[in-house]
Amino acid sequence: MGKSIKVIKNFSFLIIVLEFLLGTAFVIFYFNNFFGVQDLLTTRHFAIASVIVVIANALYVWSVTFFLSTLRQKTDLRAAEIIGSDVQEAYNFAMIGLAVTDDKNIVLWTNDLFKNRHIDIMDMDIITWQPDLAALRDVINVQQTTKIEINSRTYMVKLLSDAGLWIFKDITDYESIYNYSKEQAPVIGLLEIDNYDDVVRGDDDFNDVVSKVKSNIFSYAKEYGILLRRIKDYSYSLACNFGSFSRMLEDRFSIIDKVRNEAVRGEIPLTLSIGLAHDFPDVIKLNELANEALHIAMSRGGDQVVVSTYGQEMQFYGGKSEAQEKRNRVKTRVLADSLVSLIKASERVLIMGHANMDMDSFGACLGVKAICTHLKKYARIVVDLKNVEFKTRSAMTSTFGKEELEKLIVNSRYADDLLSGNTLLVVLDVHIPSMVMAPRLLEKAAKIVVIDHHRRAEEYIDSPVFNYIDPAASSTCELIAEFIRFSSYNPKIDLPSTYATVMLSGIFLDSAYFKSRNTGIRTFEAATILKEFGADNSLADDFLKDDYEEHKEVNDIIANLETPHYGVVIALADQERIYDYATIAKAANKCLTFKGVHSAFVVGKVSQREIRVSARSDGSVNVSLLAEKMGGGGHFTSSAIMFDTVDFREVKQTILAVLESSLKEASNQNANKTGEEGNT
Repeated sequence: MGKSIKVIKNFSFLIIVLEFLLGTAFVIFYFNNFFGVQDLLTTRHFAIASVIVVIANALYVWSVTFFLSTLRQKTDLRAAEIIGSDVQEAYNFAMIGLAVTDDKNIVLWTNDLFKNRHIDIMDMDIITWQPDLAALRDVINVQQTTKIEINSRTYMVKLLSDAGLWIFKDITDYESIYNYSKEQAPVIGLLEIDNYDDVVRGDDDFNDVVSKVKSNIFSYAKEYGILLRRIKDYSYSLACNFGSFSRMLEDRFSIIDKVRNEAVRGEIPLTLSIGLAHDFPDVIKLNELANEALHIAMSRGGDQVVVSTYGQEMQFYGGKSEAQEKRNRVKTRVLADSLVSLIKASERVLIMGHANMDMDSFGACLGVKAICTHLKKYARIVVDLKNVEFKTRSAMTSTFGKEELEKLIVNSRYADDLLSGNTLLVVLDVHIPSMVMAPRLLEKAAKIVVIDHHRRAEEYIDSPVFNYIDPAASSTCELIAEFIRFSSYNPKIDLPSTYATVMLSGIFLDSAYFKSRNTGIRTFEAATILKEFGADNSLADDFLKDDYEEHKEVNDIIANLETPHYGVVIALADQERIYDYATIAKAANKCLTFKGVHSAFVVGKVSQREIRVSARSDGSVNVSLLAEKMGGGGHFTSSAIMFDTVDFREVKQTILAVLESSLKEASNQNANKTGEEGNT
């Protein structure tokens, strides 16, 4: 129809031009009396000519009108052929609207639904009327349907492009049912009060702070429509609908902050760990997901909410407090005996740390090797020397002779041959599969043990037979030293002095010589245990000393400090140089020694295609939370991120964007401003 109208317009224009030219020519000829025109024409001739022109124009207008009317009928018939000729009642019943447009998206016809609902779009551009409909016309990124809202009602729209037919289906009722169903969808959760046993002794359940904490929990549940049921004195089950969950999400789970503030005022280390699960119809499955989420929240140090959405990545909220140290030697003995039992039941043991192995990772591996040797079990530490930190590699080669080293370590390539159905793989100082020394061993091992002191990330080694993550510990060497001392196995496990020295060096490293905020009584006790086994303080310190070149590199890096936010600094290393992991970590630690600096991010290239960011905090900012938003992780005050790029500008913009969006969330105003060092 659009083409026909265009032809009519062009033809009409030609007629007008022709009449104008003929009239002009007549006037010229008549007034100049060319060829004696004035003598030939009389008034009668003028009247006859005028009548002819008027009649001809009237006939033309009538014929055009008749033609357009016929064409409109044909358009209606074409639409009827597409959708059926006797379906008006079906349209009304199904609340379906129809609109036909030309090739310029001009509306030529609509059915009665639009008229009945007072929607007048005739002769309008349908895309201008509803811009969201452009997605149906887009040839490059065409959509099959789209949803729009007209006069508070929702329509699903589909386009039959060949016919120019737009189908509008009223789905307002369905949307209401869907929204109601979503609003009432079940959300299952578990809540646990952290450190409850350490605060409440015996029947003393009337502690003022504990009572206030529980009162806050019940008040919060009542306010947000949560069904709360006590499982134990310190744990509760939660049940609510998605609407209540959404309101808690908007509130950012303020109960976490309320309980923490209450505990701070009472000087009692009580916090909450909450696991929530939703988006699945089976409440039994939701309970399993909630239990897993709670376990992750606790293994990350507590004081946070972990939300598990079925089929999606977990979300973390809170986590503004550091994990509290727990002194429970009974639990340590049980865990140590479990590890010993697993080793005794295995044919052989492979021990593995993280890639770019540091002194803490290597020291922990030596501790487990000592347990295996004492139990007379074949054991080897999986080590690729090229994937070991420089100082650790130097300590390894200087402490152990060539023959002794051959009996101690094995290359990851040959470790595959040692794996069998009864081989135990012990993973230390790491729990993220992609960060272990030899990831392919994880895929082949039937029995895996995980022992770590970093906050648990969502990515985790699948189904370990033994799992112990304690973010309150300063180092993995500290955990292994406790296992060796408190195991009930007789005769008592022996630890060679060389092993003890390396383990003490690992504690020095991750506790920053006992200055880290993660340093607690257990850290000093672990150092005492190692000293009893003959650890050499001086030698352990020598393993960590910097040479002049490394000291100069650190100073060169921190010379480029920038301050994007108050108390936060970013330093970019030389983009042309490749640095050791430890150098970047040391530069970040050094930044915290400056007055007024509360957190630091140091960026450096560690290979031809990777950039590493070491993040440090004095405890006033949770850098682990910030690192996780960039794909990294670690401790509350010591974390790291790896970027698969060498574009420093891109990495810097990522850091700035996360600081802009999440720095306030990660800040902890109640934390003491003391320094933290480490080698994450």
